[in-house]
Amino acid sequence: MKAYVFPGQGAQFSGMGKELYEASPVAKELFDKANEILGFNITEIMFGGTDEELKQTKVTQPAIFLHSVILAKCLGDEFKPDMVAGHSLGEFSALTAAGALDFEDGLRLVSIRAQAMQKACETNPSSMAAIIGLSNEVIENVCAETEGIVIAANYNCPGQVVISGADDSIEKACEKLKAAGAKRALKLNVSGAFHSPLMEPARAELENAIASTPFKTPSCPVYQNVDAKPHTDAQEIKANLIAQLTSPVRWTQIVQNMVADGADKFEELGPGKVLQGLITKTAQGVEVVSRQTLE
Repeated sequence: MKAYVFPGQGAQFSGMGKELYEASPVAKELFDKANEILGFNITEIMFGGTDEELKQTKVTQPAIFLHSVILAKCLGDEFKPDMVAGHSLGEFSALTAAGALDFEDGLRLVSIRAQAMQKACETNPSSMAAIIGLSNEVIENVCAETEGIVIAANYNCPGQVVISGADDSIEKACEKLKAAGAKRALKLNVSGAFHSPLMEPARAELENAIASTPFKTPSCPVYQNVDAKPHTDAQEIKANLIAQLTSPVRWTQIVQNMVADGADKFEELGPGKVLQGLITKTAQGVEVVSRQTLE
């Protein structure tokens, strides 16, 4: 069975999507439409912008979404997933590629999400840190014992968890985790505490937008970040998507569940190869490829 997966923030690079734009009239039409929907020339930044320009959350999230979803649409009949999933922002790409959201609605929600998250980041000085070489349980216990807001936010693969929270709490937790034997406790170059309770203002704003957006039954099960389980019911999908911003991304568990449900081929659509690496570290004996263009 074939699973398609979609990357999240951090996979962006200058030049992303350019080859696709030049190779396909379908892609060109959708990229041009995206510029109109967003009200600024995102393709210009994607194809030739600096890393600094691409790193702005309001640009990064729509850019990754566009690269992933437009590639899926350009594949046409070749895109026949048995199941899909996306990491954080990538969940919106997965839902749109699987037909649960229209292209326009998906892009509009991603844009609202990005701007709401940017605002929440500016309100609370917060950050994230990657912890390598400890069990989930040890990391969760240290976070629970640390004063202030800090939680395990991204379960990326066995032995790699990202924690998220207030700046001072992250610092304290990193020190404790190093003392507990972490190989690395590395602060990430991100602007805020994604997937933590500090994203509550963004979650509330996104909830209103999701509530008023029509969702359809997807063409295949979508494994969602919040519970790592497959969903096809539009109302369940909406509720999980709203909860996603303040809840952990259970990527390790998603991959394990997809494999248990029969996935033996994974294809990552969009920029970078981050998910390909994480899947390889999580699941043995499965085929994993990543794809950025039609070739």
